[in-house]
Formats: sequence, C-alpha cells, structure tokens
Amino acid sequence: MVVVSTIEELRAALAKLKKAGKKGALVPTMGALHKGHLSLISQVEEVDNYVAVSIFVNPTQFLPTEDLSKYPRTLQTDLDACEDMGVDLVFTPSIEEMYTHNQHIQFGISKLADEMCGKSRPGHFEGVVQVVNKLFNLFQPDVAIFGQKDFQQFRIINAMVHEFNHTVKLLMAPISREQDGLARSSRNRYLSERERKEAPLLYQCIKQIKEYIYKTRSIDLSTATSILNASELKIDYLNVYGTKDLAPVDEPELGNTYVIAGAVYAGRTRLIDNEIIKL
Repeated sequence: MVVVSTIEELRAALAKLKKAGKKGALVPTMGALHKGHLSLISQVEEVDNYVAVSIFVNPTQFLPTEDLSKYPRTLQTDLDACEDMGVDLVFTPSIEEMYTHNQHIQFGISKLADEMCGKSRPGHFEGVVQVVNKLFNLFQPDVAIFGQKDFQQFRIINAMVHEFNHTVKLLMAPISREQDGLARSSRNRYLSERERKEAPLLYQCIKQIKEYIYKTRSIDLSTATSILNASELKIDYLNVYGTKDLAPVDEPELGNTYVIAGAVYAGRTRLIDNEIIKL
C-alpha cells in the first residue's frame, strides 16, 4: 500500500497506476474508519483494479459552532485497516496542502441544501462540494462510492458531477448498521452508555413511518415524533422528502421514490439516518 501526503506524490503514484492501464475507485473519508467505511472499500474492490482512499478532515464543511479540533483522528489505525482491506493508495493531506491561504472561489448550492441537514447546517454542503470537487480533479477516478446514510450529500455530489461534467461514476452503498439498527458513524464513539441505548430509536421511528406509508399511501409523522419526544433524543428534523429535489412531501404518489430522513441529538452528538422507499 502506498501512502502519500502531497499532491505531487499523489499525481506520481496515480500516473504509475494509470500507466499500467488500471482503472480505479476512490473512497473519500474523513478518517476514524469504522465497519461502514470498510464495507464501502469492500464493495469497490469487486469492480475496479485499484482502490484509493482519501483521509482528510475537511475544515470547510464545519460550521463556526462545530468543534473541528474534536473530530476523531486515528490515522495509524485507519492506515492499518486500509492495508488489511487491500487498499492500494491512501492520500493523507494536510489542510495547507489542500487549501491555499487565500480562497477566492467558493461554491453555492441552490435548493438541494435548503432542507434536511442543509437547513440545520448552513454552509456545510458547500464545503463538502468544495473538497469533493477537488478530490475528483486530483484523482480522476473511474468510480467513487459514498454511503446512503448521507443521502443528501450523495444527491448534491451527484448534481455536481453532472453540472461540472466529471466523468466519474457514483455508487451509493447501503447503510451499514449495528445489530440493533443504529447506523454506523464515526461520531457514535461519543455516545454515553445511556445515549447509545436510546440512539436506535431514530431508525425504529423511520421504519414506523415507512410501514405506515406502505400501508396507507399517506404520511403521518405524529407517532414517530411522539416516540422521540418521549425519549431523551432531541429531534432536529424528521420528514419525508422527494429524492430529486429533496423537498418535503405532503402526499406520496404511486410510482415515485422518496427518502424518509431524520436527525436527532443524543446529548451533544448528532445522529442521522434514512430509508428510501418506492411506491
């Protein structure tokens, strides 16, 4: 496994791989790898000649109120996991390597970031697009894979790929879950024992909404909302959205696809989850 930390080293390593006629897949991460990340790596291994992983805690997607310094950083453990998974190339740049001192060009997102996590975290997805666009330009991957847990992120990156004419093919991997249904996340390590026991309630409520929609062809959030309000979880948002425009839906229609998505706070830890349904 080759590990590089500068853009110059990255381009040299990629040139060797591409000169050999190999096609590659990119798994962008912020490190603190868990089984969910490893499942992404295992999926792209099946379809491509080489797998590259980026490990970079991107500062531009953190809000001023969010503590960038506290995001978990476990680089050596992450590298060991990548090597065990057979990863060919890992890119671990510094902030200074990725961003120049003066940033004159920024991204704006119309509509797709108005709801869900974008509403709660204004500016977050602009930072995501900024770094992913840069990574796609650097790696020129044939395939890039992201997890369904961050569905809004996937939808926005997919729009960026089409609008900026990237040639990469995007794959969305199913949500990786613990045995009790909790979606795996690097932030789960911050949960107290009590918070960890309550955390799966979000997924249970999303499934309740899903079952109600399939049964009645209508939306009722009241039961799920009551369950969460009776717990110690604090609702950020919980609703049904169209998968194309990510706008809230009042009445689902046959033949359409929707995402039931929610975010809650367990103490200071923000958890997100979703289910995709097609009627």
